[in-house]
Amino acid sequence: MVKITFPDGAVREYQQGTTAMDIAKSISEGLAKKVLAAKVNGQVWDAIRPIEHDAALQLLTWGETEGKSTFWHSSAHLLAEAVEAQFPGVKFWVGPPVENGFYYDMDLGGRKVSEEDLLAIEKKMTELAKQGNPYIRKEVSKTDAIQYFEKKGDEYKLDLLQHLEGGNITFYTQGGFTDLCRGPHIPQTGLIKAIKLTNIAGAYWKGDEKNKQLTRIYGITFPNQKELDEYLNMLEEAKKRDHRKLGKDLGIFTFDDDIGPGLPLWMPNGAVVIEELEKLAKDTEERAGYKRVVTPHIAKENLYLTSGHLPYYQDSMYPPMELDGTKYYLKAMNCPHHHKIFAAEPRSYKDLPYRLAEYGTCYRYEQSGELFGLMRVRCLHMNDAHIYCTKDQFYDEFKAVNEMYLKYFKIFGIEKYVMRLSLHDPSKLGKKYVDEPELWKETEALVRDVLVRTNTPFVEVQDEAAFYGPKIDVQIWSTIGREFTLATNQVDFAQGRRFKLEFTNKENAPEIPLIIHRAPLGTHERFIGFLLEHYAGKFPVWLAPLQVKILPISDRFMDYAQNLLESLKNADIRAAIDDRPEKIGRKIRDTELAKVPYMVVVGEKEVNENKVAVRRHGKGDAGTKSVEEFVQEIRQQIKNRVSE
Repeated sequence: MVKITFPDGAVREYQQGTTAMDIAKSISEGLAKKVLAAKVNGQVWDAIRPIEHDAALQLLTWGETEGKSTFWHSSAHLLAEAVEAQFPGVKFWVGPPVENGFYYDMDLGGRKVSEEDLLAIEKKMTELAKQGNPYIRKEVSKTDAIQYFEKKGDEYKLDLLQHLEGGNITFYTQGGFTDLCRGPHIPQTGLIKAIKLTNIAGAYWKGDEKNKQLTRIYGITFPNQKELDEYLNMLEEAKKRDHRKLGKDLGIFTFDDDIGPGLPLWMPNGAVVIEELEKLAKDTEERAGYKRVVTPHIAKENLYLTSGHLPYYQDSMYPPMELDGTKYYLKAMNCPHHHKIFAAEPRSYKDLPYRLAEYGTCYRYEQSGELFGLMRVRCLHMNDAHIYCTKDQFYDEFKAVNEMYLKYFKIFGIEKYVMRLSLHDPSKLGKKYVDEPELWKETEALVRDVLVRTNTPFVEVQDEAAFYGPKIDVQIWSTIGREFTLATNQVDFAQGRRFKLEFTNKENAPEIPLIIHRAPLGTHERFIGFLLEHYAGKFPVWLAPLQVKILPISDRFMDYAQNLLESLKNADIRAAIDDRPEKIGRKIRDTELAKVPYMVVVGEKEVNENKVAVRRHGKGDAGTKSVEEFVQEIRQQIKNRVSE
């Protein structure tokens, strides 16, 4: 017999060699139909793999990330089987699951895949899925594996085998297709009910442009057609909301080859959005007791050696420049600079918590293949702050930062979010993480305590911490359900020692402060990219680059329009006049396309009554109002930062 421990702590005994699927069936047939894989002692296994020893067990369904990943990995194998049927002699490289779906890289021997071929492959996948073939795992020796792929003349799988060291080598077979794979896989192909192949691309073998270019086919699958339809609708909506297109159309930002990749140029409209976000951050932080600082864009090498960033982070930093025998680096993070400000004057426990804030400019050398619009750039403006506090103050300070997140979520209409508690991996101490095992345990417990006591939704993820301490990554979802990593809230137990930071405690003895590193709005770049997609370019009034467009019906009413413009500007409302010799219908259409929140039409009636005819973007006619009433309405929306 083997003892199986369930996630709720319950322990049950089963026959040795039982499977996760057997256990699921013993609970209910309904549950068994949903099980895709299982986590056995922390490792994801096939649901039909025998369990020979006592184990902790979690059944994985479509609702778990590992369940989806297994489902999509198995779908990649189904894709390969269908391609092999359509293109005999094809050779396969790798076919992993990705964030949304899967892909497979393959050598088609010079043949091209057309859109018609893609539809035929998709149809074949559906046919094969309906056969309900099981995914069969088989352990083989390395010698037998090599002989198998030598016989097939498959140099790609042979290359993979050459780099496999130790452990078991496994083959998986479903229907007429066999692949070298460590797994795991879903029980059978019939679980794949809805299939869509989404894209064809080229991909160099091993990602090296010196190697042969392979064909990469992307796809996504679901356990039912309804979810696929919803996903495809979301994709269509996402295309309309692509921040790169909206950013260009609305004059928010641009890139230029002479400036360099990943280095955005902010247009006048984008600069307005930046200024409004900074104003929000400054107002919020001033009320929360932060002190604003400004630090240089470069620093000596020694600063980053002291902080430890160079050994851990050098690959993401721009190369140094040398002057008078001294190396200088572009600033990749604000932390060391803020630590130097803390250390510049003697500190007492009465000074703590000591909160320093900055919208600092940082430079990070992201790999060219990872650059993506505003989401991954090389120049970033970070809503950064560092809080220096005692252990007794930690709970209140960390809680206050999380509450700041919630306030921002309300302002921007963000309803779905989760905090991801990123922990260290003990096996990587001294390599990826600072070698302080006890401090890791202590600080991770401090962060977890805050999240639990405040009933904050969170998940734990191992091996994702910062090198100097645990952190929270804030995951948010836009109005169309796209997930973004917005911001971070980190604990730093190492930098205080490295920089010899200290304060005099109540016993008149020196003590090292705990450091909280937080960035609730992340960077201008990523956050504005998110907001463009979240709002579909229709910024709320307080954030819109242009808040009101005045549309005179003809030049006869230009004087009235000019007086109205002065009134709006005197009320700190961003406004402009459309003085083109166009018909009013054209002016209204163009203003709608520019996504200006308000437009006011002025003609003879409005002039005679000293009023304005108001139109709201996307909603049409909003009635006639006096100038004073209209100005007051917009001022209130700006003051309260209304989200719509």
